[in-house]
Amino acid sequence: MELYLRWLAKHEQQPGEEMPLGIILCAGKKDEQIELLELDQSGIHVAEYLTLLPPRDLLQRKLHAAIEISRARLEKEETERGLSSPQAEERDGN
Repeated sequence: MELYLRWLAKHEQQPGEEMPLGIILCAGKKDEQIELLELDQSGIHVAEYLTLLPPRDLLQRKLHAAIEISRARLEKEETERGLSSPQAEERDGN
């Protein structure tokens, strides 16, 4: 994957884009092994996936929490870039 990410960065990455990253999905992972491989330094991240869905209410809570985190992150980035609320609304099509 590291080779693929480096190829993307060299041949496909556009000016102003963030470095490409890779995500490896696993049914299970050992944090110690992941840490020793130092994959995060190469832009490679490992995540566990669920083989069974959690209860609906837990899934809804996690989804709403993720949305709130994303909104807060977007607002922070807009503030740091100096975008005003009307600019942000125009970008979002409001």
